[in-house]
Amino acid sequence: MLTSDSRAATFHPATLDLLAELGIADALIADGTLVDRLQWRTRRGRVLAEMHMNLLAGRTAHPYRLHAEQNALIALLAAELACCPRAQLRVATAVDAVTDTGSRVKVRTGAGWEVADYVVAADGAHSTVRSVLGLPFAATPYPTRAVRIFTDSPLADLLPGLAPLTYVRDPAGSCSLLQMPDHWRIIVRLPPGADANPHSDEVAALARRAVPVRGQQVAITAADTYRLARGVLESFRYGRVLFIGDAAHVTSTAGGLNMNAGIAEAVALGGVLAAVLGDAAPVAALDGWADRSRRILLEAVIPRSEARVDGVQDGDQVRLRAAVARLRATAADPATARAFLAKASLLDILSQPTPSRSRS
Repeated sequence: MLTSDSRAATFHPATLDLLAELGIADALIADGTLVDRLQWRTRRGRVLAEMHMNLLAGRTAHPYRLHAEQNALIALLAAELACCPRAQLRVATAVDAVTDTGSRVKVRTGAGWEVADYVVAADGAHSTVRSVLGLPFAATPYPTRAVRIFTDSPLADLLPGLAPLTYVRDPAGSCSLLQMPDHWRIIVRLPPGADANPHSDEVAALARRAVPVRGQQVAITAADTYRLARGVLESFRYGRVLFIGDAAHVTSTAGGLNMNAGIAEAVALGGVLAAVLGDAAPVAALDGWADRSRRILLEAVIPRSEARVDGVQDGDQVRLRAAVARLRATAADPATARAFLAKASLLDILSQPTPSRSRS
């Protein structure tokens, strides 16, 4: 069966534009939560800064973010593949050997050996394909881990004026609040040295600090923790094997940039690979795709993702205050805020369809 694990949930305007080209954006949007503004506030509820996504109108067909389950996108893509007679979708299929012969690629699964022109490895941060090929992948841990708390409490009612995406930035404790269609997520970064797997009482305490509402308890329905690390594969192409998404790179996850970059890589690779297989482009075009994709990770995704948690990532309160001051100055000027939102959404580096395709 397709995965139902809760994972990345933020889809940026540039990504929605790309999904619209594939004909699946509207269905994903219909099941998601539109994020019309980003907000930064203190734990006591004072709004520090706010930026409205409609500042991006004219630059994208989708001037908003979308919070939706990653598995919802997977289901939509699976349905599209089912309409392609030459496509085969196999899930939970283990790969235990990959051999690049130079002219083809041989892949061994439980069903035996299969042969393909190219293999695209999109098998996650613990990529089996990467491992069986013996490719080094050095991931440097960040000093913090993250706790993701799920709640069905109506946070927007408990915290008046709360935006669908709110960053709490406070010396007493920072976190992120994300509104999903049927619940909220509270993302708390644990300080260095904290218990990597907090027990239920500690999780409840984190939720109370994140949402300090007198006389109200945040109803926790689930929680998990995950490690944060940074790593990028030396190349996204090794002969006839190509790597995308978490198999090629991991980041701090802040801002959802890693997943959105992975989707953009997949869409771009699909076009390049089709051109190569159809003799409309030279094989070297795959190198161009791999180099550009890796450069975007190193020059945009990682630095921008890390900047989003400046002072939070390492608990440096001086840097946190400086970061908040910069955000307030940015939000106060529409042109600067527009540029900030474009960069935060990778809209400045990913190709876009024309705004005339916007959703009515």
